[in-house]
Amino acid sequence: MSKASTYEAKTEQLILPILERMQFELVDVEYVKEGSTYYLRAYIDKEGGITINDCEAVAREMNELLDQEDFISDSYTFEVSSPGLGRPLKKEKDYVRNMGKKIEIRTYRAIDRCKEFTGILKAYDDTSVTIADENDKETTFLKTDIALIRQAIDF
Repeated sequence: MSKASTYEAKTEQLILPILERMQFELVDVEYVKEGSTYYLRAYIDKEGGITINDCEAVAREMNELLDQEDFISDSYTFEVSSPGLGRPLKKEKDYVRNMGKKIEIRTYRAIDRCKEFTGILKAYDDTSVTIADENDKETTFLKTDIALIRQAIDF
């Protein structure tokens, strides 16, 4: 397991009881380096959406636990955030929530000279995702070929 994966798993273990008590959902945890700074981010959500006060309350409690546990050797910034409109589909519940909705898929490599696809989410399993285009033509993608998958946002 990579250092980032270890930190993310430990953070998830610490934050879940806080979120369950507040009736929030953990969307994702990431440990990334941007420029010269490391960030530990927790993305949370709830029915009706997350507020800045929700993020602040979780961050306050979580900062105390992070200081007590002190399991990250690098200097880092901890952030709690809403996942936003363009949140990626990562977990089972994300796929369930988006069944029958229009999604956007970006692939690592071109498929029929295209790397961006949109369609209605028709099916998924542990290894693949199937969407249907406006003509009801279904296309199945291997999850290993998908760089990004999220709900499509029409403006």
